[in-house]
Amino acid sequence: MKILSPALLGLSLAVAGSLFAAAQDMQGPPKIVQLTREFVKPGKAGAIHDKSESKFVAAMAAAKWPTHYFALMSISGKSRALYLTGYPSFKAWEDDYLATMKNKTLSAELEKDAEADGELLDGMDQFVLYYDEDLSYKPSPTLAHAKLMEITTFHIKPGKGKQWHELAALVIDAHKKAGDSAHWATFELAYGGGDEYVVFSDDKSMADIDTGYAEDKQFRDAIGDEGLKKLRELEADCIESTDSELFGINPAQSYPPDEWVKADPDFWKPKPAAAPAAKPAAKPAAKPAQ
Repeated sequence: MKILSPALLGLSLAVAGSLFAAAQDMQGPPKIVQLTREFVKPGKAGAIHDKSESKFVAAMAAAKWPTHYFALMSISGKSRALYLTGYPSFKAWEDDYLATMKNKTLSAELEKDAEADGELLDGMDQFVLYYDEDLSYKPSPTLAHAKLMEITTFHIKPGKGKQWHELAALVIDAHKKAGDSAHWATFELAYGGGDEYVVFSDDKSMADIDTGYAEDKQFRDAIGDEGLKKLRELEADCIESTDSELFGINPAQSYPPDEWVKADPDFWKPKPAAAPAAKPAAKPAAKPAQ
């Protein structure tokens, strides 16, 4: 797929495994996603940031909070972390926020942790995404076994929504004909920008990315030369810009649902390494004969 246009690359992510799913205990992609993006200072990522973020996880677990979230760490692009929380509606998001504020112990702990975590960051911003079922293709109900996430953003030209939907329908139809392993979930940016769509596609390993590239011929054969020409025309007509990035799911900074943990405990809640066995005490030297 390297020779394809950026838009075609983003929408024809032929990957195996499950797709983006709710961080809540629900089936399929959530209707609403709250996404927080943190830009981590150089030298402050890795174990240092894991330790800081683990305090938020501990606070949520101590409160037995029913709202879950998961964290993504950048593998490409600028050093950053993404935190995604799914809700079935805006009302559910509001209810969760108000309940957190009423829990003085939890809210105080989260504020304290946020102040400390801020020392590690260059900046932070937030977005609200709205699920678009028509632009999605075979989203799977769980991320329990996912390890990586491919995220592609599309900035659509003003007034070109019809052409954008036509482009997506063309790509989806080609994947259906190809019978490949492509899956994705598409969200429209509701707040935090405009005329922008975010496509999520997860992988169980980088071998799934290899599969996507290997299946490119199936997609091309299915869409045909005329279809590919139409696709490129639509892309030029409706897409302002696009960007594709790769992220790794970070269990140390995530607060996953119990069913995710049960499905893959070694990933989400790995057991600490056993301490090395203590060496037996050295025997005292024998005294010389008198």
